Amino acid sequence: MRLRIRTRDTRDTRVGAEGRPRGGSRTIGANAARTGTVLALAFALLAGGAGYWQVAEAHNLATAPDNPAVVAIARRAMRGPIVDSQGAWLARSERDANGEAVRQYRDDAISQVVGYASRLYGTSGLERTYNAELLGLTGTDPFLEMTGKFGAKPQAQLGLRLTLDLRLQRAAVKALGTDRGAVVMLDPTTGEILALASTPTYDAGAIADPATARRTFEALRADESHPLLPRATLGRYVPGSVFKIVTAIAGLDSGAIEPSTTFPEQPGAEKDGLLVNGFRIRDGHHARTGATALDLAGATEASCNIWYALAGLRTGGDAMVGEAAKLGFGAALPFDLPTAASRVTNGDGSAPGGFTDETELASAAFGQGETVVTPLQMALVAAAVANDGVLMRPHLVAEITGEGPGARTIGPEQWRRVMAEDDARALQAAMQQAVEGDIGRTFTSGAAIPGIGTAGKSGTAELGGEGEPNSWFIGFAPTGDAHIAIAVVVEQGGRGGDRAAPLAGRLMQTYFELYGRP
Repeated sequence: MRLRIRTRDTRDTRVGAEGRPRGGSRTIGANAARTGTVLALAFALLAGGAGYWQVAEAHNLATAPDNPAVVAIARRAMRGPIVDSQGAWLARSERDANGEAVRQYRDDAISQVVGYASRLYGTSGLERTYNAELLGLTGTDPFLEMTGKFGAKPQAQLGLRLTLDLRLQRAAVKALGTDRGAVVMLDPTTGEILALASTPTYDAGAIADPATARRTFEALRADESHPLLPRATLGRYVPGSVFKIVTAIAGLDSGAIEPSTTFPEQPGAEKDGLLVNGFRIRDGHHARTGATALDLAGATEASCNIWYALAGLRTGGDAMVGEAAKLGFGAALPFDLPTAASRVTNGDGSAPGGFTDETELASAAFGQGETVVTPLQMALVAAAVANDGVLMRPHLVAEITGEGPGARTIGPEQWRRVMAEDDARALQAAMQQAVEGDIGRTFTSGAAIPGIGTAGKSGTAELGGEGEPNSWFIGFAPTGDAHIAIAVVVEQGGRGGDRAAPLAGRLMQTYFELYGRP
């Protein structure tokens, strides 16, 4: 038997006339060149990354609150002082028996704003935001930061002078009493925050004191009222009817509505409700308005859910979300403290703007549905209307004081225009009618300041379960030349006119008693 031997096909690897291997093989030199290029790129990326962290981010790393070197400095450095707008001290440092620095705080009312500086639990609030300045770690030589392995050497400690007025802050905390809630007061023309109250408060000094820190902090963390939560900036609430002002801004600025806009179907729907995709939206004031087709001012005064639902539907989901974004919705606010993002909708739907359908859009237009807001956000809404459509950047620190590098004054800064001046003026008049009109007074009792034009909007935020609704009010005074804007929320405080509106009225009156009547 003859054996057949099959030979494997081989490719011709002889060098051709061009000097390259036939069949696609590479020379050793070509492979070496390619490998060298890859290695060069890899080393370039490593060098770039090292340069970024050692140069561009050197200062941030050197001054980070959790940097061990910074923690060590904090044990012995006397942090700079923090004072209010009138010069009253809010936080200062003393040395204990061991010669180490211990922070002292003047009042529990400022705990959610100033925060604490603790050896065990680090920093919070303004103590964290301006940790580097208070420890004297700003203005460090960039070369030393780059070559010192991110070590930090303190220079002259700086201090903070706040826009906050301790008198107003105490008044706001006292007005909230034992309720859980928040108050934000600001100058709408400058963005200066005058009060930023959250209740319940806590004893920041007990967290700063090593002898009581652990016991105090553990008790606060276990407290079901969540006293460590700064409700004014991180608390997110269903807004209820105060959100109607956002809908009005969106409708007016987008051109969907005008101050004179009426909806023919609104009067008839007052009796049986407005049917939207099988869901009925109802009002409770039809006996007061009868067959009248309401315009912007009338609908705002009567807090007409049906008019605002129709306005929201006409404006559309995209415009509602886009116009709200001009006010700060959808992202953290540019502020001295961390803020939660307010939202018009959760954005999971397939309808324009991310709404599920027109039912959700109509509900959002009067502040229900998936809409949630922070008190600071709603204070900015009121401030934008009060300031003729111009929204100022909110800020808590007026000046970083001292002689060291980084000392500076922080002045007013326009953030953005959110609506035309004429539209803002029309909305100011509508909000004044909501406080001082015959029907409006029934929703905002106690908000009006005697002798001073007062504008506002109350809200009763239904929570969809048992218990009282959240009580809301936003407003400003005097109308047309506002000096003060305010937002108040009282958790499970009932109707807006029962708790939040009179509380806001008293606090605005306190402002004018302190700063003078216009």
